[in-house]
Amino acid sequence: MEERKYLTTWKRYLPVIRLHLKKSLVEDQSFKLNITDFESAGDRGKSGYTFSLAMDNGKVTNNISGSAVARDLFEALKSDDAIKALLENRSVKISVGKTFLLTIKTTHVSAYK
Repeated sequence: MEERKYLTTWKRYLPVIRLHLKKSLVEDQSFKLNITDFESAGDRGKSGYTFSLAMDNGKVTNNISGSAVARDLFEALKSDDAIKALLENRSVKISVGKTFLLTIKTTHVSAYK
């Protein structure tokens, strides 16, 4: 299995993800991804590119092992210092549906967890 084939694609999206991550502190954010960016990186066929990535305090809390797209997104997020700072002390859920709409929902993590 080829590793990290979506990492370069996600890194191109980091500036817009960073912006929407900041705005998601106030309200949920979503924006459309370009399907051809992902299809040129790797063909997911019928399984598609849909996934959900849940993080608490910058750590993944759900199982993304079956989704190369989600794993590479998390890898890209970890490589960006500004995004890492935005993920601190927060619960963030990033998901992509069948229509290639990326949605970001952010809540604050309780200090008493």
